[in-house]
Amino acid sequence: MIKNLSLAMTLFFTSTSVFTATSVFALDSLVTLQSQYSPKATADRFESIIKDKGFTVFARIDHQKNAEAVELSLPATEVIIFGNPKIGTQLMQCNQQVAIDLPQKVLITEDANNKVWLSYNNPQYLKQRHDIKGCDAVLDKVSHVLNTLAKAATTK
Repeated sequence: MIKNLSLAMTLFFTSTSVFTATSVFALDSLVTLQSQYSPKATADRFESIIKDKGFTVFARIDHQKNAEAVELSLPATEVIIFGNPKIGTQLMQCNQQVAIDLPQKVLITEDANNKVWLSYNNPQYLKQRHDIKGCDAVLDKVSHVLNTLAKAATTK
């Protein structure tokens, strides 16, 4: 009995240590801000702001409209794909696999309570996901810029 108890305690503490170590490094993969505007106004504001800042808008995808085209319904759901090759290239030079997450994207959604949200990939999560090394300054800049752009698009 004591052997089994000892083994059980060892397994418990080992699994708890592994779980704790894993969760300490886990980051939220998305940063989400509530918007004070309608979904369309939020998307329009974001697109206008990034164009004014010199970003390239590669695509704007209206999933709600696409759903309606196949006679399905979906709350407001729009994605804007945008970027700056000078910054994105620097990240890819640190780890080329980050290209799967570039260019950057923002997601604008409306929930069941008519609240509007703007979300984007957390650059620190991308660092962790792709084991990016040597690009901390670039990732910090991307984090700051995305936060600034998102706040400008969602607040009055």
